[in-house]
Parts: sequence; structure tokens; C-alpha cells
Amino acid sequence: MADYWNHNTAYHPWLVSIAEQHRGDVLDVGCGDGLLAQRLAPLSRSVTCIDPAPATAGRARDRLGGLRSVSVHDTSFHEYDAGSTRFDLIIFVAAIHHMDLRASLLKARDLLRPSGEIAIVGLAANKTAWDWIWSALCLPAVRIGSMLHHETRDIGVPVMDAGDNLSEIRQVADDVIPGADVRRALYYRYLLRWKRTVGSA
Repeated sequence: MADYWNHNTAYHPWLVSIAEQHRGDVLDVGCGDGLLAQRLAPLSRSVTCIDPAPATAGRARDRLGGLRSVSVHDTSFHEYDAGSTRFDLIIFVAAIHHMDLRASLLKARDLLRPSGEIAIVGLAANKTAWDWIWSALCLPAVRIGSMLHHETRDIGVPVMDAGDNLSEIRQVADDVIPGADVRRALYYRYLLRWKRTVGSA
């Protein structure tokens, strides 16, 4: 299956670089068609992919079927039962805004091994004047990036608009995973990274 570029895959190198630091067990929440998992597999001990849409999970299985270290499950994160398994890295790409943010961060935090990390490429709503100003300032760079990389906008997976703006996301993160690095990024995305330390759960 072919590679492609869009506003989500633009941040795959960032996620791959984090996974490379761990070279451990990764949970890809909302895996889509499996492109990220395909890129993570060569440098991870295992990649567990979950997606609530059976058709989407099926496409991921088609892409990843030859990789022994990768498994795909059609389930929501809320319903996902990891049993005793814990992860070195839990990733959400354009997925966590489909879920309850607080509950999802709590569950992800509890599924981490000591020194494990959460990494999110997320979407935030525009609610304040600064939200809209930032989006407007980014627009020229976004259009140039999309043109240069021949953006594939629609890959046939479920999408929805974000409900929380970045300020609200930061407030929840401060409560659940204090010390998380949350920053605005290009392509109407934000990046969140949090590393679990002793006593942080």
C-alpha cells in the first residue's frame, strides 16, 4: 500500500524519533490505515494498533499483515482491555478529540510502564481571538506545505471537528499529566508529550 502525506503524517517523523528512543512496546490509538504503525514497526519491539471502525482496522490489517510484531484490534480505546500489558509509548494521531480527553489521558497514563511516554498529534478548536489569529498566521505555510508535499486530504477514515481549544486541553493535561509539554504546531495541529516518572501516576 502506498505512502502519502497529509497534515497528520507530517508529524510521523516526530513520533518515529520518540519511538526510536524507546525501541519498546507501542500502542497506536486510532491507528487509521496503519501507515504510522508500518513506520514504527522496524524500530519497536511490538506495535499494538486499535481503531473503533472495523473497516478502518481491516485496512490496517491489509497493510500490516506481513509484520509479526504488529497486531490490530477493532475496538475503541475506552473498551480496549490491555490486561497486564503495559507500554513504553502510547500514541494518538488525530484521534483523542474523538474521545473524552480526561478519561483517555487517565487510561493512557495508567497503561504506561515506568519512564513510558504519551505522544499526541491532536486537533484543537478555535474559540479565542488568539486561536483564530494563530490559524490565520499559519495559513500561508500550511498551503505551501500541502502543495509541495502533494497532500492527500481524504484517506477514507472517520473524521470529526475538535471540541476543545488548546487552553482547555492544557487545563485537562495539567490536572491529569502535570508537566506535559503542549505546544501549537503547523497544519492546525498541537503536539503533546509527557513522560511518566516515579510517583507521577
